[in-house]
Amino acid sequence: MILYPAIDLKDGQCVRLLHGEMDKATVFGDDPAAQAAAFEAAGCEWIHLVDLNGAFAGAPVNAAAVEAILARVSVPCQLGGGIRDMKTIEGWLTKGLARVILGTVAVENPTLVREAALAFPGKVAVGIDARDGKVATKGWAEETDIRVTELARRFEDAGVAAIIYTDINRDGAMTGPNIEATEALARAVTIPVIASGGVSSLADLLALRDTGVISGAISGRALYDGAIDLKEALGALKATA
Repeated sequence: MILYPAIDLKDGQCVRLLHGEMDKATVFGDDPAAQAAAFEAAGCEWIHLVDLNGAFAGAPVNAAAVEAILARVSVPCQLGGGIRDMKTIEGWLTKGLARVILGTVAVENPTLVREAALAFPGKVAVGIDARDGKVATKGWAEETDIRVTELARRFEDAGVAAIIYTDINRDGAMTGPNIEATEALARAVTIPVIASGGVSSLADLLALRDTGVISGAISGRALYDGAIDLKEALGALKATA
């Protein structure tokens, strides 16, 4: 299982939100590129990036910070937030992103997801964010009546690289991930599923891995707070894999 350290970008800074609320942001640093370099030095295989402003604006806002990160590290990076048309997808992949994450458009324009996955094999992921099992869009500001598994199954034959499943109620709260729901999703589809939201300890990571079906986990606040030591966690996941 791959551990993805997360860098959430708001106004050019590294932050973490509580339950996805922009007015509940904790700033952890003003040099995202330096933070990415630190994650790379610890041995991570991937870095997960989120343009929080972009998620609300519907277009990239923290592009300068993302580009600085891409210039600084050599490990692959994936980005979500504000990516809602083919031009933006192509632009980011041209600039060196390894993978784009499509969230809101997966609900509003699923045809774009299919077209992008076909045009850029292995480089398009779907981000599914949910409260109480129902999908939320536009930076989690709008809720739908679509169930998580229902949305995921729509892309079974589309060739998407992964599904990033975030339980909004757990995100940034340090209360542990929703292992049961994430495992259920991973067993319901053939697309690799990456867990996000609430990963707050090494025990959480090992529990996710031990399901045998979850391909990755994203952690942010726990790494910044020191609840998870990235180097130690990476070692533990490899040593007991």
